[in-house]
Amino acid sequence: MKLFTTTQIKSLDTYTIANEPIASIDLMERAANAITEYLLRFFGETKKLTVIAGTGNNGGDGLATARLLAVCGFEVDVLLVNPTGKLSNDCTINLERLQKQKTVSISTIESIETLPDITSDYIIDALFGSGLNRPLEGLFADIVKKINSAGIPVISIDIPSGLFGEDNTHNNSENIVKATYTITLQFPKIAFLLPENDLFIGKWKIVDIGLHPEAIQQTQTNFFLTNYTTLPPLKQRGKFTHKGAYGHALFIGGSYGKMGAAVLSAKACLRSGVGLLTAHCPECGVAVLQAAVPEAMCLPDKAHSTISLLPENLSPYSAIGIGCGLGTEPDSSKVLMRLMEQATQPLVLDADAINILSKHPEWINLLPKNTIITPHPKEFERLSGPYKNRYEQIQKAQDFSQKHHIFVVLKGAHTAIVCPNGEVHFNTNGNPGMATAGSGDVLCGMILSLLAQGYEPKESALFGVFLHGKAGDKAAEINGQTAMIAGDIIDALRLIY
Repeated sequence: MKLFTTTQIKSLDTYTIANEPIASIDLMERAANAITEYLLRFFGETKKLTVIAGTGNNGGDGLATARLLAVCGFEVDVLLVNPTGKLSNDCTINLERLQKQKTVSISTIESIETLPDITSDYIIDALFGSGLNRPLEGLFADIVKKINSAGIPVISIDIPSGLFGEDNTHNNSENIVKATYTITLQFPKIAFLLPENDLFIGKWKIVDIGLHPEAIQQTQTNFFLTNYTTLPPLKQRGKFTHKGAYGHALFIGGSYGKMGAAVLSAKACLRSGVGLLTAHCPECGVAVLQAAVPEAMCLPDKAHSTISLLPENLSPYSAIGIGCGLGTEPDSSKVLMRLMEQATQPLVLDADAINILSKHPEWINLLPKNTIITPHPKEFERLSGPYKNRYEQIQKAQDFSQKHHIFVVLKGAHTAIVCPNGEVHFNTNGNPGMATAGSGDVLCGMILSLLAQGYEPKESALFGVFLHGKAGDKAAEINGQTAMIAGDIIDALRLIY
């Protein structure tokens, strides 16, 4: 699914109105019907509702929804916040329709003193939509604070009032509605996918309002949402193929006290379909790996506790992963440098490999084109410098990715895969139970496996993250989010492929 900025969404509305063609008031009615249909399923039984509407088109959506809900038997009060006495054209039409219907109590709020106490089961927030471009202040800010302190569940239409659709770095968080649920029109807003905004959005649901498909197809964007419908199918295995047809991966990692990371990555790599796996590990880790992952071949380093040498011959391997449990000792650091200088195969760098680059920024230019790095937030901060929030982190990752022509997998809820061409793909699945030690090692092994099997780097990153999230969701079903560990994600891979 494409994701668009709020400016682009406004243009899609305009195109739809002109080319469907449809009057703007009828498009608003279509949106209100979609919202109402969802709310009828959501509530299940009639409730007492208070719709707090603003003076623009988001307010018009709220007024139209209030009218439709009243027809369905809900007790609806409307509080129209209108200190200037001016409404948009479509908002005016919907106010007149509501007044004519005479099934809804309507109060005009011109000052905070005229706002009554709210005793409804739910508040429907329709103050401001996604076109807002400056922080709320004055009466509207006071109304938001009243909503947030009412102790009543809030359902926001399209976007919580006060929230900007993309960058909220300079917004005033005190003046943003804290929605329990958000019903967003046609597309999720980019802000919904950023952790700094989770407090405001709650659970969100998309309703289709029928924006023109031709406009959606023609409008260019760098932002996408990854799900089953957007991924190409996984390659099918031929009847007469053998292990050599599915790649030979080389994993470099592990150190004394951190062999568990190597075990997790190796297991995940094999479970994700690679034909052969060789693990280059310190001498102390050979027995550990051979016992825990007998399917993997071991290539012992001459050093006992760390990786000190790069394997002499890299030609047998179709992809190489490095970093999980590696440590940042000088010898191990030099192994990474030599790998970047010599490798012609696709690479994936995780964990300590990224930390080593942070300590040696002059080596970053050695990264081969189309390398995949998989940092968690602190690892990327050490690599790129500080940032204020996820939105700024993504901007830095776009710059970093384009400058060095690599793929950056920014791990976290809605993991973002940042591509050298500027694209950002947000992942849709996964759960908080995956915030556990070793989860990233599993992802590294999965991406390495896909690279070794011949998937392109972009495909490997997208598939790896999506399948990792899907396995995490399955593991949570079986074990619960609190009890699940990284090994459960690996075990769940057999249930999702």
